[in-house]
Amino acid sequence: MAVNSYPTRVSNIRDGRLFSGVGAWQGAALVAALIVVLPILSILVIALTPTGDVWHHLFTNVLPSALRQTGLLMLGVGLLTATMGTLTAWLVTMYRFPGRNLLDWLLVLPLAIPTYVAAYTYVELMDYAGPLQGAVRWLLDVQSVRDYWFPEMRSMEGAIFVIAMVLYPYVYLTARATFLQQSVCVLEVARTLGRSGVGTFWQVGLPMARPAVVIGVALALMECLNDIGAVQYLGVQTLTATIYATWLERSNLGAAAQISLVMILIVMFLLWAERAARRQRYFHHTTGKYRALPEARLSGWKGLAATVACALPVLFGFGLPMVALVQDTLIHLDQTMTPAFWDAAQHSLMLAVGAAALSVTLVVLIMFGMRLAPNRSLTVAARLAGVGYAMPGTVIAIGLLIPLAAFDNSVDAFMRDSFGISTGLILTGSLAALVLAHTVRFLAVALGAVESGFHTISPNIDAAARALGAKPARMLMSVHLGMLRPAIGAAALLVFVDSMKELPATLLLRPFNFDTLSTHVYTYASLAMFSEAAPAALMIVLIGLLPVLFLHRAITGGRPGHRRTVEAEAGAPAMEGAAPVTVTPKPGE
Repeated sequence: MAVNSYPTRVSNIRDGRLFSGVGAWQGAALVAALIVVLPILSILVIALTPTGDVWHHLFTNVLPSALRQTGLLMLGVGLLTATMGTLTAWLVTMYRFPGRNLLDWLLVLPLAIPTYVAAYTYVELMDYAGPLQGAVRWLLDVQSVRDYWFPEMRSMEGAIFVIAMVLYPYVYLTARATFLQQSVCVLEVARTLGRSGVGTFWQVGLPMARPAVVIGVALALMECLNDIGAVQYLGVQTLTATIYATWLERSNLGAAAQISLVMILIVMFLLWAERAARRQRYFHHTTGKYRALPEARLSGWKGLAATVACALPVLFGFGLPMVALVQDTLIHLDQTMTPAFWDAAQHSLMLAVGAAALSVTLVVLIMFGMRLAPNRSLTVAARLAGVGYAMPGTVIAIGLLIPLAAFDNSVDAFMRDSFGISTGLILTGSLAALVLAHTVRFLAVALGAVESGFHTISPNIDAAARALGAKPARMLMSVHLGMLRPAIGAAALLVFVDSMKELPATLLLRPFNFDTLSTHVYTYASLAMFSEAAPAALMIVLIGLLPVLFLHRAITGGRPGHRRTVEAEAGAPAMEGAAPVTVTPKPGE
């Protein structure tokens, strides 16, 4: 009997030839990916179907204003997030100054605050009846708002400020990761050639970090484009708010789909820009020797300026909103702990758990199908499935509504004709549509975590399982799932937290009389009663802190040699003024 050599067996496993029933797994993976792509295809069909003179009306009356306001908002948010994120990341990475270690952790916290919660708290803080204007009137001894100037939050400038203060950590995290990875040799050469700290930043550090900065800005702009709660509350009519109004207030789904198509084009442009930023711009070490970054010490006014520059984004992005939330929670805690609040919390929990479970299941199917027999169609489907994260929630909601409603109507008609029973709205009238929408929106988050987990499993393990007679299902259940437990847990946690915060899709697809914590907050804020919803908003923020801190820990520990350096420092006796202990992975290289 011929026995295949080990390399041949591994090669055959990679090609999927050793397993029977691989086609079924590939088919399941393809179906899972197509479920995620379904809303995008649906939007394209609806938008390209003639609906009278709607497009002419949109082009002349709706789109110019919506595009102008969306463009201004994205331009302002992009500039502010790029400036704050890059500057703070460079300071924290390259310098030591008072409060630097604490600020390194605090700078990522605004990411836990949903944009709509930040908008509600800022309006409350800076409104005429708020504490800040009250302090100004007391100091100036005036009573009328016409006697002094105060910034208006319900404006384009206010929306840019609030959204940028919450979203700048996207740029901070990507830029910080890049600064941590850059070569000390390059920086030393720049300083040897006479460049100052500022000159090294502009001529070496920033050009090398430019792809990462663009990626961070693109992520922030996608979140900005997805936002509906903040822009509506602050009086900015963006494309997302226009879609919402066109669908629900004007009852014109075709027009909403056509505006959604415009948003898809903008998202595709952002994705293209992000890819283009990385194209042919790879920077890597030419040696395996790593040393700790030179962290120059800033003292005096320079140290104070660095501390203030890093503390202000934390103050405006996290400190002030949290102060307002905690204060309102303490005041209204007894009044707001109503059955409606607990129902909303329960609904949020059910929705987040359902979305996390379905996302992880689909991702495991997709990645396992690709592992058994990778091919171009599955690879393309997996990449398309990841596009859902870039799609605004309103677009996904419209894209899902039509096919799900068609399915509900078909089943109801069949049951009526055959058995005289009405099944009603099975999917669109229940939690199912919401779970599916959240899964489509956040599948990319789970995809990255589980894909990384699969890459850590050696193909030799697959060969061993096959040699012992295990079929694909047995191998997945008995071997892979156990080894993937940390990756699956991380993926489920990320989807869970994102689902707790999501508002646009939830607002549009929720069943009648079904509130989550996010819609609970939105409803109260719409009635100018945000302070009564502060406990719900605070709960969303506290839950959102978990993955943010986890992400920061993963990034700051990502520099090659970092762990050994830290362990060596921890094991070495503390010596004041001693140089940091540096351990190189490959001494002598």
